[in-house]
Amino acid sequence: MRKLTLRKGSFTVDDLAQSAGIPRSTARDWIVRLSDEGCLTVLTQPHGRAPSRYAAVSAIPRTACRRIFTAVDGDMVEIVHECLSSACAAFCARHHAKANPEIRIIRQGTILREFVRMGQYESTVGLWPESAVAVTGIWQEGDEIVQRIRSVGGPAFSLTGMMGRAEGVINVDTVRHEQATEGCIRTQALVHIIIGIDNTDRFEEGATFALAIALLDYLSELSGTFPIGHQIAMLWQDLPEKTAGNSCSAIELAVVPEKADLIRKAAVRFIGDESVSDGWGIAIKTGFLIPDLLYQYGLRARTSLITCQEARQCARECGIYTYGGGGIIGSLAAIGLAHEPEDLIITPDF
Repeated sequence: MRKLTLRKGSFTVDDLAQSAGIPRSTARDWIVRLSDEGCLTVLTQPHGRAPSRYAAVSAIPRTACRRIFTAVDGDMVEIVHECLSSACAAFCARHHAKANPEIRIIRQGTILREFVRMGQYESTVGLWPESAVAVTGIWQEGDEIVQRIRSVGGPAFSLTGMMGRAEGVINVDTVRHEQATEGCIRTQALVHIIIGIDNTDRFEEGATFALAIALLDYLSELSGTFPIGHQIAMLWQDLPEKTAGNSCSAIELAVVPEKADLIRKAAVRFIGDESVSDGWGIAIKTGFLIPDLLYQYGLRARTSLITCQEARQCARECGIYTYGGGGIIGSLAAIGLAHEPEDLIITPDF
């Protein structure tokens, strides 16, 4: 688009499709997206047989930050930052961890998740070998979470010009110092929900992972929800009644507090309607901190037989809602293993 603008002054959907060798529908989708990003401007509207003409304003998107939102569990805060680029997410993960080793970080592609205890942190930022960006404080004010970030270079540009445009951000206040830029990012204090499901398929049809993805997509359409991701765990392979690979699934999302009960009811109804097995089970946990009892239960489900009675007892002790049949065993294990490295839990533990 930039080359067409420089060469011809403007371009149409057909110009882009022909030049890039892509379908018109794809060209149109990219034009709409980049117009929304502020990278394109509409020079002329369509009139008669003459199509709309566009020009590239800049090759740089208005923001590389798609979404920034936060959830609270006791005195811990989960910061979720979805970026346009997995490389940018990896960069921030590396530098945040270097600046503050106490922060637990999980990166899943373009999504960066940071688990931080509320408080103030002393961190030095600067040129390498210093960190280029650091979280120097995080606290709650009413129903908002405030995170203070100090940065230099590219991260400073992101802080001052991009983060405020991300979905979920209420406001960003920045101050430029001589050596670095510092800013406070305000987001709503959301509730984190983990939903585990299992035994929703039969040997001939269905797949628990597919139903989990469908559930996450369905819940994401409800207002006040912020989807985070989907995790698969393989459980005990010698289970006599297993359908195929004996895998369970967990999905995670953050929601405004008043929607938590609605999410629970909607999830149970959806799985009940869509499961092809009568033995389906669902487990729902509020909060992102995994109790050690639940974690150990998840590990045990990968190596041995667990009964429904044991599963219900563990759920009661951990304050987790369960519903359904034998699938509650795997659904509870899915929650216990939700934050484990994916390359570890997607293979059986023989």
